[in-house]
Amino acid sequence: MNKEDLPIVLAIEGKSFANPWSASAFLGEIANKDISFPFVIVLQGGGEVIGYIVYWILEEEAQISNLAIHPAYRGFGIAKNVLNQVLDKMQSSGVLYVFLEVRPSNMPARLLYEEMGFEIFGIRKNYYRSPDEDALVMGKTL
Repeated sequence: MNKEDLPIVLAIEGKSFANPWSASAFLGEIANKDISFPFVIVLQGGGEVIGYIVYWILEEEAQISNLAIHPAYRGFGIAKNVLNQVLDKMQSSGVLYVFLEVRPSNMPARLLYEEMGFEIFGIRKNYYRSPDEDALVMGKTL
């Protein structure tokens, strides 16, 4: 991901989340390439950005911070494919544990993560805003 990707990334973010990340949040991830890995997902052939994933690797642990697929491309297994590739990359980088937060009401994401072997480890009270909601902390051993 780079600055040139931001307009489409922000458009996908706005269509995906009630409280979307700002441009400055993405710019912070782009600037922090030592531990942050923001990637865009590009449709093969057309070169069209259709999604993105942002994750951090800190030694043996990783955090998936953001993942979204454009609504027009959901339901085709793209997020699952990307997650599989990222988890493989994490494992080959020495990551042993990966974590993420998800809204309890975000059933499509929760079902995907559960299908990928993530389990609920805890709850972060009042984590999300607009609307206010707790976060489920989900994790997986690689």
